[in-house]
Amino acid sequence: MTISIKSRKAKARSLQNLIAKKIAEITGRPFGKDMEIQGREMGQSGEDVKLYGKALELFPFSIEAKNSEKWDVHSAIKQAKGNTKDGLDWLCVFKRNREDPVVMMCMSTFFRIYNTYLRMQEMLNKEIK
Repeated sequence: MTISIKSRKAKARSLQNLIAKKIAEITGRPFGKDMEIQGREMGQSGEDVKLYGKALELFPFSIEAKNSEKWDVHSAIKQAKGNTKDGLDWLCVFKRNREDPVVMMCMSTFFRIYNTYLRMQEMLNKEIK
């Protein structure tokens, strides 16, 4: 079954909005049209979720969203890297119908983030004792 362009765009927009909402929840920053966190307008080039101001400081990633049954991972990574601004890390979010979204990022970025998390946990544990 072939999916129409209108349906494809709606599917892409729904994933962008889901990502924007999740970022808003964890950062406490507003999302929606003309807000700090917003999905990219269809037909525009660049990152799929636009972040501005404090939201960008709190979530320093360039996001590429792919809502499709077949994933071209290498192409998505290349696109994400090409859209990444200086000082940010790229992040790809992939989603299939009736499945949870999956996040992909550079391994060194993941371990840098996890190392920071562990150090913060260590500091909190020392404060509690």
